[in-house]
Amino acid sequence: MELRAILILTILIIISTIIWFGKKLYYRSLRVKRSLQMGQIFTNITHELLTPLTVISASVDQLREEAPQHNKEYDLMQMNIQRMVRLLQQILETSKSQAGELKLLVAQGDVMQYIHDTALCLKPLMDKKHLKFSIDCNPQSMMGWIDTDKLDKIIYNLLSNAAKYTEEGEVILQAWTSRNYDYIYIKVRDTGSGIPKEKMKNLFQRYYDGAYRQRKTIGTGLGLALTNDLVRLHQGTINCESEEGKGTTFNLKIPITKEFFQPDQIDEKHEISLTIPKEVITDVSTMASGMNIETETNDLLIDDAYRILIVEDNPELLMLMQQILKSYYRVLIARNGKEALKIVHKTPLDLIVSDVMMPEMTGLELTRMLKEDPIYNHLPIILLTANAEEGSEGKALEIGADDYLTKPFRMGELRLRIDTIIENRRLSMQDPVQRPGENDDDIPEIIMTPEQQFLEKALNCIHEHLNDSSYDRDTFAADMGASSSTLYNKLRAITGMNVNAFIRDIRMKEARRLAEKDPTMRVSDLAYKVGFQDPKYFSTCFKKYFGIQPKEYMERLNA
Repeated sequence: MELRAILILTILIIISTIIWFGKKLYYRSLRVKRSLQMGQIFTNITHELLTPLTVISASVDQLREEAPQHNKEYDLMQMNIQRMVRLLQQILETSKSQAGELKLLVAQGDVMQYIHDTALCLKPLMDKKHLKFSIDCNPQSMMGWIDTDKLDKIIYNLLSNAAKYTEEGEVILQAWTSRNYDYIYIKVRDTGSGIPKEKMKNLFQRYYDGAYRQRKTIGTGLGLALTNDLVRLHQGTINCESEEGKGTTFNLKIPITKEFFQPDQIDEKHEISLTIPKEVITDVSTMASGMNIETETNDLLIDDAYRILIVEDNPELLMLMQQILKSYYRVLIARNGKEALKIVHKTPLDLIVSDVMMPEMTGLELTRMLKEDPIYNHLPIILLTANAEEGSEGKALEIGADDYLTKPFRMGELRLRIDTIIENRRLSMQDPVQRPGENDDDIPEIIMTPEQQFLEKALNCIHEHLNDSSYDRDTFAADMGASSSTLYNKLRAITGMNVNAFIRDIRMKEARRLAEKDPTMRVSDLAYKVGFQDPKYFSTCFKKYFGIQPKEYMERLNA
């Protein structure tokens, strides 16, 4: 009986185990199937996206021919198209690798020259970071069989990775052949931050993100995993040596003789062409590196144009926004909150457009600091973010942001938000610039706000020096006991005018009052009384303000 019970129990355990394993295998097969299906979906989407990108690229080239004066904008578009194409191709190759569909197609040609020319395309990336970059191929020329598409991706991933993690120093690519000329050895060495020992084991793991966040860089976690797959597809080897604080070296060994490859992997009809121009791998920062954030404006803008500070850590978007908005405003740029604060403290501004997620200091931190500072809390701030989660807008507005825009956004919509804030400020003004004491009898005595007190003091300062043509914004700021930027910011917030426009506005309104008081006065005398040295310039300003020449205006008063 006991034996029978043990036997039944054993059978039940075996059956339960089989069922358990069966379920596990079933669900695992479902996951694999779904993974393959998702891989196919990604492959299809990638193919679909590459087609419109090709159309866009061709359209940009056509526009370049028809309107060549916008070359900087065309370069910006083509750079981002190239970046998207490379990313999509990397996703496509990874998807193929996961599905076991990654295929080689080798052709014969000058392998060493191809490696040299491909590596040279990444020189602008190295120049951008002021890295010493050297390419050493020995011999300089060597015939062999390679898949140029795959080798291009290998070299690009290794060199771009080296540039990403090297702040200063050098990046070196060396290539040489084996004694029998049947293998090539490639070494990519940098003097960067190095890789911690505990992370080395996961280095070639797909979606492993390394230290992107700590290094304030971006990545997909696909580059090194795909590089490893491509090297092994060649029946080659790859390994990495690294020491924290000293740098990293990748060593590759790849066969280049025809005997290593299967007949369906060999392209006998074509040779490797070295005459086809290669795409230079550059970065928008190389275009923007010479831009001066304090002087880059549209010279056609009038002196009273609004000053906009754009704060954005993505160089492409920063440059694009500057290029578009500088036709309408005086535009300054900063790459993070800390840079923005330095500009705010030394430069008069009217409005800030800031990204939320940035290194050094976020847009939320920047907004909070400015809104808590009584000197700068009047500055309108529009926040930009890629985070569309519910509650994000409320959080931004809660800390004092004046408006909130979710990426992706249209530049026209951003301009509309800026203009709306500016227009609302103008509409809220009730002609505060008037002579002290004018119509005082009609106004009940009330306790003035700090803004009203500031404005009254400003009006008194101007009227006390009304006939002094040398009274400028620096003297005005000194009389107000404020810095030039603080005076500018306060006046702009209260009146909508900059310092020069504020002084000129008071002079012109006083000129009209004096003309109405004594229409027989000569125009030149009127000009001198309100601080204009040149009567002709005074007449020009008077007509701009009131739509009529001062002489004609006074004649009408006399009629």
